[in-house]
Amino acid sequence: MSGLLGVRLLLLWGCACLWLSSSASGALVISRHNEAIQERRGAARSLQKRSTNEAMVEVYSVTVDCTVTSRFAHTVMTSKAFNKANSSQEIFFEVELPKTAFITNFSMEIEGQVYVGEVKEKEKAKKQYEKAVSSGQTAGLVKASGRKMEKFSVSVNIAAESNVTFVLTYEELLQRKLGRYELLTRVKPKTLVQDFQIVTNIYEPQGISYVDAHATFLSNELLPLVEKTVTERKAHISFSPTMEQQRKCPGCDGTLIDGDFIVSYDVKREKKLGDIQVVNGYFVHFFAPELPKLPKNVVFVIDTSTSMSGRKMEQTREAMLAILQQVHEDDHFAIVRFDSVIETWKDSLTKATKENITEAMDYIRRIYSRGWTNINDAVLTAVNMLVKDRQMERLPERSADMIILLTDGMPSVGESNIGKIQENVRTAIGGNMSLYCLGFGNDVDYSFLDVMSRENKGLARRIFEASDAVVQLQGFYDEVASPLLLEVDMHYPDNAVDSLTTSHFSQLFNGTEIVVAGHLMDNDLDNFLVEVVGQGLEEDFRVQGQVSAADWDVFYPDEEYIFGDFTERLWAYLTIQQLLEKSKSGTPDEKANTTAKALDMSLQYSFVTPLTSMVVTKPETEDSTSSPLIADKLTEEQRQQAEKMGYNYIPAQSYPRHYQPAPTYFVDGDPHFMIELPDRGDALCFNINDKPGTIFNLVRDSNSGILVNGEIIGDKKTPPDGKINTYFWRFGIVHQTLGVRLEVSTEDISLFQDGKWVKLLWSDAASIKGSNVDLLVTKDRSLTVTLRDSVKFVILLHKVWKKHPYHRDYLGFYTLDSHLLSPDVHGLLGQFYHGINYEVADLHPGKVPEKPDATMYVKGQELNVTRGWQRDFRNDVKNGENVPCWFIHNNGTGLIDGHVTDYIVSGLFKSV
Repeated sequence: MSGLLGVRLLLLWGCACLWLSSSASGALVISRHNEAIQERRGAARSLQKRSTNEAMVEVYSVTVDCTVTSRFAHTVMTSKAFNKANSSQEIFFEVELPKTAFITNFSMEIEGQVYVGEVKEKEKAKKQYEKAVSSGQTAGLVKASGRKMEKFSVSVNIAAESNVTFVLTYEELLQRKLGRYELLTRVKPKTLVQDFQIVTNIYEPQGISYVDAHATFLSNELLPLVEKTVTERKAHISFSPTMEQQRKCPGCDGTLIDGDFIVSYDVKREKKLGDIQVVNGYFVHFFAPELPKLPKNVVFVIDTSTSMSGRKMEQTREAMLAILQQVHEDDHFAIVRFDSVIETWKDSLTKATKENITEAMDYIRRIYSRGWTNINDAVLTAVNMLVKDRQMERLPERSADMIILLTDGMPSVGESNIGKIQENVRTAIGGNMSLYCLGFGNDVDYSFLDVMSRENKGLARRIFEASDAVVQLQGFYDEVASPLLLEVDMHYPDNAVDSLTTSHFSQLFNGTEIVVAGHLMDNDLDNFLVEVVGQGLEEDFRVQGQVSAADWDVFYPDEEYIFGDFTERLWAYLTIQQLLEKSKSGTPDEKANTTAKALDMSLQYSFVTPLTSMVVTKPETEDSTSSPLIADKLTEEQRQQAEKMGYNYIPAQSYPRHYQPAPTYFVDGDPHFMIELPDRGDALCFNINDKPGTIFNLVRDSNSGILVNGEIIGDKKTPPDGKINTYFWRFGIVHQTLGVRLEVSTEDISLFQDGKWVKLLWSDAASIKGSNVDLLVTKDRSLTVTLRDSVKFVILLHKVWKKHPYHRDYLGFYTLDSHLLSPDVHGLLGQFYHGINYEVADLHPGKVPEKPDATMYVKGQELNVTRGWQRDFRNDVKNGENVPCWFIHNNGTGLIDGHVTDYIVSGLFKSV
């Protein structure tokens, strides 16, 4: 690019927005572009080698201005920079904003010329700029950023000694959660800014009950810089440190400002009817009364299929143990665990007495993962429990019925058609209870859970597979733990209002708030009578009253009325959000009509929604004409897909209905034998311990002439704990009929075929295609052995640090296509190739809480077995994947035929 030195500046920042769907959060980061790139790529190059020309770009102003008027937040973010260099430079502007917010405006001012973004229908914008998109001249401006945020970014080439001003505006309705509204600004400037300012003004005619402001990075020196002024109906919070106050140390460029700046508040609630505000022909009604809580009847439906094994299962147990301790003594509860089999803790719901909670916690400690995923039958079981207990009058008449489903995958057994599952659940519930769906991780079909929950008076929430998953699960339960009212109806006179947002709500929870908005047919408030009815704890709730408009001039006599249309825009925001939700279900015609209405309103009010795009035209440069950039609104499904793409996501295996993958048999590690049985959704495992140098027969099929033996090796010397580990380090494979003999060790691979030996090294990637056998070596990783018209074996190489004081390199042996061997196949592994019958019962606590014991009935014997897991290294040779299994003790005694010594042979290619 001529005239461009390639020096870039990245302005990365954001403002107040929603946090966990009820808080406001954002990110404010300013850094030079090549620094950001190096951080992303993890480059080790020193940042001190930046071009000296970068210092010629001065970011002299960054301001975040957020105005909250009756919960409706209007945020303007402005950044100004000056290119002091004698050549053009590219400047990047990035903003993190909440996924619940709608962008309403973006502009760039360059030397007096203003370039303004335009909101257009997404499909038309896509077609209009299809040529530019295909030629690479344009790119999406919005990407997912973390759980609750999305990132808006744009760059522009700025001429020498020129100014640029970026302005981004977005709007959102703050939701009340756990009794407060919260605005969070994440600030990570990474450099000093001459004019740095965060300002929040809160206008609440209902009255402000409290305001709190703090930051994670506030030192004793910075704390006094947070200015807070609170009157009865207004709060002003500001934070504007000077460059010297930002400085981390005298004379250095580092900044102390690095973390979260948080403002939280709530309003006064003196009227049972709530607060109604009328401005310019539109009204908004906020309703959050203080009432005694209703008892609830909750069935926890927990996915314990194989995909939940390991950390997810541990986090689920931990979260459930914490949640059970929070269940109120007036509540009733039940637990349904499901995989291929549906299991209930008790046949009916149980009152949350101290004794029952203790018993339930013991049950949760013993659950483990196994089998496939039968969502349909699990949810229907929970519904039937609630229906039956209602019919038997075991539950309080005035109480809330709810089901909380936690799953991490797709239905894979039983009814697997998601449309049919939704229909079955909707029919069974019949509008009589609420269903909340928690999707754990990235394997879930979120839209499936979202629609199913919304069709049944609930909502869906993604639980991210991370270290704080327990906190996420507990947090969701806290939100729905305390219902106050059921079947809430907000009534307004038909002859006075139209274009009403949703006015019926299945439940109102403590700490939340109902919001209804609409259009007044005229401004005559004399006939504006409002009534709210619902089902309370002891009797039906009913309150009504006459509406009077708030006198804004009296409340705020010294304020210029800068937000005169806030009720109309709040109404539009709420209406579009609800239309987008309704468009996910219903008949095709209903979906199309709802979508068309949402699109029309998005365009009318210039909201960037999933149906619209903001098109930004960049100014022309010496090398190109003006090129468009398109900002879209991401759906939750698009965010989920972006996460999969962005983190090298490997989806869990899924299979068509009625199809089960073939069993896998392997031995790996110290040495751990594993028999995976996907038709049962289960696995068996056992260890073999013997002295180093012992050779075991693994597979013997006299009909086909196949023989596989393996020799174990021990540690280099005895470790401090006195336990010597043994591993397989050498395998011998013979196919007598085909005349093939193969020796595989941790050092090399030797093949005897057609009367001659061929040697291969693990350090080379190689393949041999012979008339009777094919070999494929993946360098320093694996060997695949394919015998003609027969079985396939995979041998994995595990390399250990050569200077390790104890451990050695070792091998793992995996059998594929075992069904091609004869029914007479035997050996430590081979005897299981054609299946095994067993039953497990009497689950009880073991020595370790995470590993319960049970009784296994197999081959006419009763064995004490332990639920544990072994690692399958096929997909990840370094770390492996945990596979839950029933562990048989004492060298597999009782599971294997005879005794382990019966399988010892005298040589690597010997059968006895």
